[in-house]
Amino acid sequence: MSQYSRGRDFLFCNLCGTMLTVPSTAQAECPLCKTRRSLKGIRGKEISYTISAEDIRRELGINIIEEEKVQLSKVNKTCEKCGHNEAIFYTRQMRSADEGQTTFYTCTDCGHQFQEN
Repeated sequence: MSQYSRGRDFLFCNLCGTMLTVPSTAQAECPLCKTRRSLKGIRGKEISYTISAEDIRRELGINIIEEEKVQLSKVNKTCEKCGHNEAIFYTRQMRSADEGQTTFYTCTDCGHQFQEN
């Protein structure tokens, strides 16, 4: 069980760290290892907690890498809207891996966006 889960008190099993269920008004039970815990200490209290995306990432060991500004490449491509002959572009794999990428263009003159499969 992780150190983070241990700090969450009664919500998690002391033995395996799984979130407890409350099948009766007297006891909480771990659905994984079937350990039971009395609800005496929390009976009659309102229980709430908030979990953030950061909490989930920390628990799962996921680090977010800050997106860097990408220098987009320029190409001689005629804009469908204004006829200007220069656009910036990037590509993305939008369909299955055995098909080609989709190219997204933005006109450097009018800002019109268009794509090519």
